[in-house]
Amino acid sequence: MESLIVSETQNDSVDITDESTATKRKISLSNCEACGAEEARYRCPGCLQHSCSLPCVKRHKSESGCNGVRDKTAFVRLTEFDEINLLSDYRFLEDTGRLAEGANRDPLQHRPLTTKYLNLMKNRARKFNLDLRFLPIGFSRRKENSTFFSKKEQKFFWHLKLTFPQSHAEYVEKRVPGDRTLEQILTPYIHPTESEPVKRQKLQVYHHAPSGQAKIFMKVENRKSNSVRYHELDPQKTLLENLRNKTVIEYPVFHVVLKENADKYELLGQETRETHTSPTVGTEVAKEAEEEEEVEE
Repeated sequence: MESLIVSETQNDSVDITDESTATKRKISLSNCEACGAEEARYRCPGCLQHSCSLPCVKRHKSESGCNGVRDKTAFVRLTEFDEINLLSDYRFLEDTGRLAEGANRDPLQHRPLTTKYLNLMKNRARKFNLDLRFLPIGFSRRKENSTFFSKKEQKFFWHLKLTFPQSHAEYVEKRVPGDRTLEQILTPYIHPTESEPVKRQKLQVYHHAPSGQAKIFMKVENRKSNSVRYHELDPQKTLLENLRNKTVIEYPVFHVVLKENADKYELLGQETRETHTSPTVGTEVAKEAEEEEEVEE
């Protein structure tokens, strides 16, 4: 009798060990998709690709551009929906509510932009050799603008619009510090490896182009519609350095253009060459008219 009990206990322990071993080896049914030599030990939460070690995980992220973050809004079939998915959705809704509540408590959302505060921003902008102007209340651009000046840090945090004409895409960045370079601002959009996957998919034209082919332009304000000109900006300089000695109405709008399409954006200095050419032609015509008058006399 005792022998039977011992044997049954041993069998149960063997079954438990087998189940745990099967669970541990469940992910190792396939080889590492990065090197293909070792059994897989890890699975990427973002794309479910299998890997065997930390170097292979890093290699997978660098080659595929995956950030390793699980997509909380991915579609799950009803037949595959379990308690884990239910808990994940519940936490996602909690995070969304927490984010919305935090935004409502943001003092900038409730701060009335009085004339006194706007004048303060204008005066601070003049100290940086920047002509900052605001539109009257009611304009959509006025409502969208979230630019503010931090007295504590003594710098601007800009509302910034980025347009990518070759992809017909527009993005808005808020609270961009003035001491950040344009290259850092564009990193989440057009950087080969560090850009966000969703934006990279939308901006494929820019990612397929050779490195360093993107140029940044900013429209010159207060010009007639038939003589539109642009400033070409330096991506290595900070946002504030690029805005110096320029006029900004509400917030900056940057056009990120590929080099092959840059000739469509006429720069500010181009019309000076045209005006230098036209007076020469005018003086020649005047001289010819004077000579004709002398001949007639």
